[in-house]
Amino acid sequence: MAAIQSTGVEASHWPVGEYMQYEFTVSILDGAVAGFMVWRPLVEGECELLNLAVAPEFRRRGVARELLASLLGRPAIVIFLEVRESNLAARNLYKSMGFQEVSIRRKYYESPPDTAIVMKFHSC
Repeated sequence: MAAIQSTGVEASHWPVGEYMQYEFTVSILDGAVAGFMVWRPLVEGECELLNLAVAPEFRRRGVARELLASLLGRPAIVIFLEVRESNLAARNLYKSMGFQEVSIRRKYYESPPDTAIVMKFHSC
């Protein structure tokens, strides 16, 4: 997971050891870790997506969509996330899966500096 998140500035760079305190899903393709997703429950029926990253050689193959679908498929759930304003590919993926942009957080990211777009998904 550390290798995957280090492949791009758009990914969140958490200390991988901290992931053990949260829920996470790993995608395996062709015998290799293709991507991962980490989230935490907030209250009943609500969670926060902390990180979703795919290895460069597995991008554009539906890995992120499949990982995210496994979380969105839970009944009666609200999901929040922050995404870099400059990460148009991720923002478009989230929008295509039903997320809405609800707020911004200026100067949220460092290295490089960027604004965060707060997005929300609400299942029916």
